[in-house]
Amino acid sequence: MTPQASTIFSLQAPKDISLTEIEAELNQIWQSYGITGEDGALPAATRATTFTLVVYEPEETQYLLAALGFYNGPIDGILGPQTDTALRQVQIKYGLTETGTATAETLAKLREEFAKRQGNEIIGETPNGLAPYSFNTSSPRIADEIALRNPCRIIALCPIAGEDEGVKAQVSAYCPIQKQSSSTLVCCEYITLTGTTAALERIGGMIPALLIGGLPKFLWWKATPDPNNSLFKRLAAVCNNVIVDSCNFNEPETDLISLQELVDIGIPLADLNWRRLAAWQELTAEAYDPPHRREALTEIDRITIDYEKGNPSQALLFLGWLASRLQWLPVSYEKESGDYDIIRIRFASPNQRQVEAELAGVPVADVGEIVGDLIALRLSSTNPKADCGTVICSETGGCMRMETHGGAQSAGLFQQVSSLSEQKAEALLSQQVQRWGREALFEESLTVIGQVLKLGAKS
Repeated sequence: MTPQASTIFSLQAPKDISLTEIEAELNQIWQSYGITGEDGALPAATRATTFTLVVYEPEETQYLLAALGFYNGPIDGILGPQTDTALRQVQIKYGLTETGTATAETLAKLREEFAKRQGNEIIGETPNGLAPYSFNTSSPRIADEIALRNPCRIIALCPIAGEDEGVKAQVSAYCPIQKQSSSTLVCCEYITLTGTTAALERIGGMIPALLIGGLPKFLWWKATPDPNNSLFKRLAAVCNNVIVDSCNFNEPETDLISLQELVDIGIPLADLNWRRLAAWQELTAEAYDPPHRREALTEIDRITIDYEKGNPSQALLFLGWLASRLQWLPVSYEKESGDYDIIRIRFASPNQRQVEAELAGVPVADVGEIVGDLIALRLSSTNPKADCGTVICSETGGCMRMETHGGAQSAGLFQQVSSLSEQKAEALLSQQVQRWGREALFEESLTVIGQVLKLGAKS
């Protein structure tokens, strides 16, 4: 059963305006509402006073799905269950491989059908009786999780397919009503800018002026950051944090190298996928807290990590964190694809031990919303006397698989990662905007992974 959404009070439903009227229109919303609400009948409202979040959508998937009648949810770039269902419907209808994801084949078909629809469109109707598509912004979209905690301004940059007709602007304001604070409405202001990629890049110079002065500024770039993209460069230069989610990377190894290069030039990056590793990192650190096991850390020379096949970013980031903490230097990288995607990496430890790591992309029947989630990991030693064996897993099956791997040393400590319910991008984003600036642990881990992946590129 789908949980009930929070009750929402709309100060202003989405309203089309010109680009030059955005600030004036937002001010008018608050002036018309008044400090204590209309005639005192409604609670006071708090205007955006915490930060500005700029959200760049990577492509037009939801727009195309909605235009073709497969999807009637929010155009927010968050590819959740509704979008998954819509994509599967498309793939079944057109005989494509059913994945529930926006594969290149699926996007090509969507674009083809959209072009046909545009060519055949009659005023007031479309083929198959579907109504012409328009953005459905009658309810809050991108930042429900954020709006529940913070009054903020959200600027959504939405690239769309089709002819370049300039940029269209909308403003709106929503206030989730919560029982514990029903005397005051905590409200988000939304600015939505829609147009082709080229059109959005043309107006890039005016976007910094829409960021609230003197408050933190975040850029959620929902594509692989490209230092050569003029809009990305302009926004990254004025934001306190550039937020990405590597679970969505199409070419994880190449894209992680791109992230590392951005860190090198001083871009303050944050990766939501890094946040998903927090429980794994904490349990690993906890496993070696006792003094005798802390001494055995230097004996670790075998690491096995299982993850859901499809994206090795989490596995690589975890390994980068471990290697950076233990000062391992990468020596070699090998990869083989098949039923299991296997990555083998060798390191040299400070005491000249050879450390071997194996990352296994395991095919699973029920893939979750997060591509590449960790399943289990095992740390051990070829020294049978070393007390450093540890297995951490997210499910019993993962622990059993790690135990059957065997080795010179059995696992001395089993840990199980508890609920992973807060792994969704919206929830993690809400946590991320509570902090900003550069993150040393993430950057150090990314540096190691960059070195590892560049070894692979040379081989």
